[in-house]
Amino acid sequence: MEKKKNVLIKNKRATFDYELIDSYQAGIILTGTEIKSVRLAKVSLVDTFCYFADNELWVKNMHIAEYAWGSINNHDPQRDRKLLLNRKELNKLERNSKVKGNTIIVTRMYLNDRGLAKVMVALAKGKRQYDKRQDLKQKDAKREMDRAMKF
Repeated sequence: MEKKKNVLIKNKRATFDYELIDSYQAGIILTGTEIKSVRLAKVSLVDTFCYFADNELWVKNMHIAEYAWGSINNHDPQRDRKLLLNRKELNKLERNSKVKGNTIIVTRMYLNDRGLAKVMVALAKGKRQYDKRQDLKQKDAKREMDRAMKF
């Protein structure tokens, strides 16, 4: 039997703009043409964030491109999508997201072994400008050390 190719979409800005505190794996409710676009990796996670409405977690600004062969049944690329977590995790996330400076962001999206779309959701705290500069300095120093070790 042919092995399925796992699609992995990352939000590269997430670790640059935020300090990740805690992460959770969540399911996501998608329509037929949306899952087809996800399998083709036509997803953008830039500027995505999560919010609570009626004790449910929703993701906003996730762009899933329209499916090329979707005809009139195509989906809205920017619509809000519901995330699936258990009640204990939802309560913990909602309690912690009310702390000033904390937000919930999507860090990556992938297909699991069974072909179901999953997202990694993280509770995050925004970084300040000087924190970002410090991180860049540390990355450059590490890169220089690795380069020096090769020679």
